[in-house]
Amino acid sequence: MIHNDIRQRLEEREEGLSPYAIRSRLSRGRLKPEEPCPMRTAFQRDRDRIIHCKAFRRLKHKTQVFIAPLGDHYVTRLTHTLEVSQIARTIARALNLNEDLAEAISLGHDLGHTPFGHVGEEVLNSLYPEGFRHNEQSLRVVDLLEKDGWGLNLTWEVRDGILNHAKTGADILGERWGEVGTLEGQVCKIADIIAYINHDIGDAIRAGIISDGALPREAVATLGRSHSQRINTLVSDVIEFSWSGTGADSGERPVIGMSPQVLEAANTLRQFLFERVYNVARDEAEHAREVVRLLYQHFIEHEEKLFGEYTRRNDSVERRAVDYVAGMTDNYALRLAEEIS
Repeated sequence: MIHNDIRQRLEEREEGLSPYAIRSRLSRGRLKPEEPCPMRTAFQRDRDRIIHCKAFRRLKHKTQVFIAPLGDHYVTRLTHTLEVSQIARTIARALNLNEDLAEAISLGHDLGHTPFGHVGEEVLNSLYPEGFRHNEQSLRVVDLLEKDGWGLNLTWEVRDGILNHAKTGADILGERWGEVGTLEGQVCKIADIIAYINHDIGDAIRAGIISDGALPREAVATLGRSHSQRINTLVSDVIEFSWSGTGADSGERPVIGMSPQVLEAANTLRQFLFERVYNVARDEAEHAREVVRLLYQHFIEHEEKLFGEYTRRNDSVERRAVDYVAGMTDNYALRLAEEIS
């Protein structure tokens, strides 16, 4: 078998996708031109590059919500990423969109997240003069930092989905929700929400911060009481609304969304988590804040201790320090802070 035939056959299969799906052969391309893979489509190749990169491996030791939890069953940034990918693939497959593109975006969306979750992000944003947002850092990781400073050279569509997945604290599908250039990117953005509002409930109950009976009754009545019921309700609603409720059958460009009732319930549950879980977790994370501040200041004052991909460009010392600290796992940051303090 001629290997080049494999990719061509895969691309031909994509012709059966929705007219609104992105065909890999019609990608806007990469930052640096390169020969296509003989056996994988462009988006499949992006997915594999993300899975094999160092930043992806480090996600297993990065906080989702709770810092250094005493238990093996708490969600990490890696398990969150895998859940987002699974949900996004399910939705994309049901809507006849490009599942490979949705998967690649999902797997790469949090590569730039800091140690200690959003606490670390908030501290770096306050310290670094140009500001810090994890979605922008995720794009910087795949463009500039990975592969010893050469980057992964991903397609425009995957890079767009990674950059625009963040919600900046906005209500789900609200005015400040933001835009994504592809429907597959929209799928990843909403899959991210579905994943975290459900697994964070489980972690909060596990940590003793809330009880199962504390969840808002109106949200439970709509979405379901158990984790699996809520996931099923949300995913099913996104599929049904996006397939038949947005003008897709009439030739208008569809959007990925939820029905009003389910959307209201999801926003209610999300607001409950901010008030009863996220704010509590952040209030108890002062040590993590001190660690990030210490490390940032240390590497600004000792630039010679930076190495590898963090020294190969003509960036400011502040930019290099941000890149290095943001890439650390929780355990490495804690250990390093103890060594230098």
